[in-house]
Amino acid sequence: MDWFKPLVSTLLIAAFALPAQAASPIGEILCAPRDEMKTKLSQQFGAHQAGIGTRGPEAVMEVWTHDRSGDWTLVLTYTNGNSCIVAMGENWEQMTPAKDPA
Repeated sequence: MDWFKPLVSTLLIAAFALPAQAASPIGEILCAPRDEMKTKLSQQFGAHQAGIGTRGPEAVMEVWTHDRSGDWTLVLTYTNGNSCIVAMGENWEQMTPAKDPA
């Protein structure tokens, strides 16, 4: 996924440099049907789904991580079946909640 990060950064910079009425070029690259996104993240990048949570009635947030590299990807999946990468980064650490001493 190392090659993917510079591409995303470049596209984000280009998207913010465009006039507000222009269509975002990153929409075509960072969004895909859920099954395609899942296949790309798991098979091509070796990531696994580490967490999930609802974001209102129309969407679900998913965190995908890669154990060896520590890369992480935040994906928003809509009820219409489309998924979009909304953030990605490095150095993911899985935290274990502290146990209540009581």
